[in-house]
Amino acid sequence: MKHTQGVFFSGYVTIKVHGHHPELFFDLCSRNGITVWNIKKTEAKTCIGNIKLEEIPQVKRLRRKTIFKVSFIHKKGLPFLSNKLFVHKPLIIGLVLSLFFVGFLSNIIWDVHVKGVHPEMEKQIEKQLSSYGIRPGAFKFKVQSPSKIQKQLLDDIPELLWVGVTEKGTTYQLEGVEKTLVEEGEKKYPRNLVATKEGVIVDMYVSRGQPMVEINDFVEKGDILVSGTLGEKEEEANSSPEEEKKDKKNELVSAEGEVIAKTWYKSNVNIPLKANYETLTGQYTNKYYLRSWGFSIPIWGFKNPGYEKTSTEIVDNPFRFLKWELPISFVKQTVYEKTEKFVDRTKQEAKSAAIKQAQKNLQSKLGNDAEIKFEKVLHEREENGKVKLTLYFTALENIAEIQPISQGD
Repeated sequence: MKHTQGVFFSGYVTIKVHGHHPELFFDLCSRNGITVWNIKKTEAKTCIGNIKLEEIPQVKRLRRKTIFKVSFIHKKGLPFLSNKLFVHKPLIIGLVLSLFFVGFLSNIIWDVHVKGVHPEMEKQIEKQLSSYGIRPGAFKFKVQSPSKIQKQLLDDIPELLWVGVTEKGTTYQLEGVEKTLVEEGEKKYPRNLVATKEGVIVDMYVSRGQPMVEINDFVEKGDILVSGTLGEKEEEANSSPEEEKKDKKNELVSAEGEVIAKTWYKSNVNIPLKANYETLTGQYTNKYYLRSWGFSIPIWGFKNPGYEKTSTEIVDNPFRFLKWELPISFVKQTVYEKTEKFVDRTKQEAKSAAIKQAQKNLQSKLGNDAEIKFEKVLHEREENGKVKLTLYFTALENIAEIQPISQGD
């Protein structure tokens, strides 16, 4: 018999042969070059077997030369399946379109809920989300991950203390917590202002409370700068000595103000004379893929950008069907161009870079309100291709911090 592999695609039929010794008909077919297989004798005068669809005319010609009766009992293969589908074409098209639209709508953002904040903040968050592409009608695979959205919102809206982003099907739910700005009139509890570190007082701005230090005083950490206990110095009553003695009891207030002091810092910093580092050039290209079961099919961006050195970022957005995540995803691959730079500094250039770096680090530590001044280099040496410096800085900063007064004392 001929090889029957692939007959499903070309189609085949099962025939029933009736007569004396029906197996002889299949033998006759085989001797005439007709492929037959799965021959079974079901009764004494009946046999069934399979033949290819394209060989039916040859079988019919052979049957006319014999006394056997041949009938077709089964039709199998892709041609017959296609005919059945064609008969039910409207139903099949409707089913395919329905599945397509359900899948399409499952990958669109339908709603964005924001809770936990007041209406004005809610509008601000929704506006910011819209600028990120997160709005009803947008495709989900173009949206960043919830963790990145959360970080971006906290960076762009300073009034937010915390925000949680949750993706639930076609809906994004956000819950925010605003920073509590305490009004001046609400600071009622008694407190002192004490020094956070040692320094020399340069200036004072006291709006409430009794100053306990003066300009040019040296203070140590924990010293009371402004007291929340008002004594007799602040009570100028015109009452009689008898009443003054009676009302001599100290008043507790909420001390407020700033105490600017000159502080000192020592910093150790190392800068290499020679260094290699990589930096992004700003050039990039995007590539898009469909990924399923570990295989990727390119959609857009086939061209090789030709960058010598690259850094790649991949964002994988799985497709969904209703609440289920499908094993197929839309992948965006961003390829950034990198360049390598070689720096060969002189000793003086390394020294200047070290001072700038140390000053930048200190500014980051103290905050933007502090004024930092470079004083001098305490120690300098060159070792193992690096310039090592010990630097001395002074700063003008607010050293006052709140210390509650225990009213039970």
